[in-house]
Amino acid sequence: MTLPRLVVAAPSTGQGKTTIATGLMAALRAAGRDVSGHKVGPDYIDPGYHALATGRPGRNLDPHLVGEGRVAPLLLHGAVGADVAVIEGVMGLYDGRLGTDGFASTAHVASLTRTPVLLVLDVAGLSRSAAAIAAGMAAYDPTVEIAGVVLNRAGSDRNTTEIERSLERTGLPVLGVLPSDDRLAAPSRHLGLVPAAERDGSVRMIEHLGEQVARHLDLDAILDVARSAPEVAAEPWDPVDEVDARASGRPVVAMAGGRAFTFRYAETGELLTAAGCDVTTFDPLTDPGLPPGTAGIYLGGGFPEMYAAELAANESLLRELRTAVADGVPTVAECAGLLYLAESLDGVPMAGAIPTSAAMSERLILRYPVATAASDSLLTRAGERVTGHEFHRTRTTPEAGRGGWRPAWEVEGDTVGFAGDTLHASYLHVHWAGHPRLAQRFAQALGAGSPEESVPPAEPLRHHGDTEARPGLLDFAVNVYAGPRPPWLDRALHESIASAASYPDATAARAALARRHGRAAEEVLPTAGAAEAFSLLAQARPWGRPAVVHPQFTEPHAALEAAGHTVTTVVCRADDDFALDPGDVPDDADLVVVGNPTNPTGVLHPRTALRALARPGRVLAVDEAFLDAVPGEPESLLDGPLDGVVVIRSLTKQWSIPGIRAGYAVGDPAIVAELARLQPPWSVSAPALAAMLVCSTDEAAAESAARAATLASWREVLESGLRERGIPLVPGAAPYVLARPGAGVHAALRDRGVAVRRADTFPGLDGSWVRVAVRPPEVTARLLAALDAVLQPAGG
Repeated sequence: MTLPRLVVAAPSTGQGKTTIATGLMAALRAAGRDVSGHKVGPDYIDPGYHALATGRPGRNLDPHLVGEGRVAPLLLHGAVGADVAVIEGVMGLYDGRLGTDGFASTAHVASLTRTPVLLVLDVAGLSRSAAAIAAGMAAYDPTVEIAGVVLNRAGSDRNTTEIERSLERTGLPVLGVLPSDDRLAAPSRHLGLVPAAERDGSVRMIEHLGEQVARHLDLDAILDVARSAPEVAAEPWDPVDEVDARASGRPVVAMAGGRAFTFRYAETGELLTAAGCDVTTFDPLTDPGLPPGTAGIYLGGGFPEMYAAELAANESLLRELRTAVADGVPTVAECAGLLYLAESLDGVPMAGAIPTSAAMSERLILRYPVATAASDSLLTRAGERVTGHEFHRTRTTPEAGRGGWRPAWEVEGDTVGFAGDTLHASYLHVHWAGHPRLAQRFAQALGAGSPEESVPPAEPLRHHGDTEARPGLLDFAVNVYAGPRPPWLDRALHESIASAASYPDATAARAALARRHGRAAEEVLPTAGAAEAFSLLAQARPWGRPAVVHPQFTEPHAALEAAGHTVTTVVCRADDDFALDPGDVPDDADLVVVGNPTNPTGVLHPRTALRALARPGRVLAVDEAFLDAVPGEPESLLDGPLDGVVVIRSLTKQWSIPGIRAGYAVGDPAIVAELARLQPPWSVSAPALAAMLVCSTDEAAAESAARAATLASWREVLESGLRERGIPLVPGAAPYVLARPGAGVHAALRDRGVAVRRADTFPGLDGSWVRVAVRPPEVTARLLAALDAVLQPAGG
């Protein structure tokens, strides 16, 4: 889609990004433009100023909070109907999450959205050095286009002329010079700027900003920069696509607002509305009670510590809130909401709905974590992960679960927050556009949202079948061989515990694996499961254009994104039975990842098609994790040259040892050496190494062949049963079958006690597909009976 846009960035924080960006929004609006304001990162305060400047909701663009793939769609969503979008950066242009090579930085967002950058330079105290800074910023990353410079806090005309002359050498045009003006400074607080909603005179301040920017910046030239942005290769994000609503009823969600509760993402309310809720804002400072008909409560962030006495004085609302939580009204509280529900805040009585007290502390908590759900709750299921951020100087005592509540999260080793079937309260801020399942569950608890099975998981690339095979369900979701382990393998695993007092040595296992495949030892690297091999591969090089062939096992894609790479998705088509066409892979891809047989399709790609992907300057990674389950292990690349190739294998599935994490890489010695240098010492456990040794023997080879033959016979029974019921399936060779019984069948089978793997978390598939693990015929008969019960009503 076409969208004129630009990013306002700077070499570091404190250079005047907010001043220039907000003033530019106000100036363009005053000139008759419809402007959409956006902020890189999790910050709530700047979008509040943007909203005042534009008359539209301020929006955040944060790859950490929502994932790389949602950044451009959210930009387009926020800018629907706008003439131009202005994106304010965060920190310095290239500053992102520490240790991630700039992930979630302003530059990262500029690259994801292909947006030109307007660089703001604070030149107070600078002269010609300003040009050196600008030149360095422009040259640092060729994927980031710096299209012009604005000089902020400029001093004398003579010095400004010197700076402009020096910038001529860089080829970067100066698009404005803003003089120093103390009236443009925004007051700060212990956590940053004062929110616009709390600041008297915010509207007049922004009007003055707009007037100054219009006077001192070349708006026409800046608009030309915005219009130079290429088309965005994405569709606008739509909350209706992320959640489902029931046909009847619109329960009221009371969402805290006003001066004490200014922090919330606009998309949260949009998701709840799309899920069938009626979102109504109330002000805890002034409203005597919750909105009429309140069925759920959402308490976002803000600065309640600044208004503690006024909040405490509104006793009628506190009593009603305390009663609502005690009566089980579904309630979500983030940061300020947690403090509001506490017994006290700095000694001032609060709602008393949660048995904890909050107080200001010396330490500022600022983190940008991946949090793991510590328990099942209103919003989460134990073990699920979300991305979020924390930014507070208060502390609760106790910090987690008490008085009948469970802990909410595990964050960087800390157990925090309070959760239950009707409550989720913690310091963690979560952008629900990145995790729409939270909105779905909240709405469902109110009787509005459809069952969560209709909505993809919050992290689809990290969704695995083991999360679906819950106790009490017949398991067709997990691809582990359904049979006992051989006695010799169990003996080896138990005996390996005797060596637990020593650090594991992988030398013997490496040699055994090499002998098993007829390769040299330097071509083999034992790993802690295939997952570690994918992680090492993602970190091995600064990949220019990694490509992953989908639908396939999503761990390689997730590992590449976690390492800060932008992944090109190559999708095989259902019309071609998901066959691989080497011509679909971009010529400039320097890493290509493909499965064989592919999970979840079961397709076994010809060796010739795979080798057609290999070329100088490219690494071809082939995931053969299930090939030992295919009789004769056909089409493997381990039988030929491995120049530029790495093959990843696993012992997990065939030998029923997923808890042992035993995998290995075989490939080009140079690539294997790169992976080995990145591998932490002793990452492969003694039991895993013992399994590699004993599973590389002739006895193991014979047992593996027998198991593969058994799996093939079980697969024939499953395929025959599916075909008899008219269910389309993909011809394959793996110990699982990709079938298309239709939308809703996955959830309907769960209701009848059968777990199959949902397939809509694999790129290229939707909710009409399921993956079914191969099981013994007598177990398969129970699946087929459940399918009959599910499909019969639809068939009449």
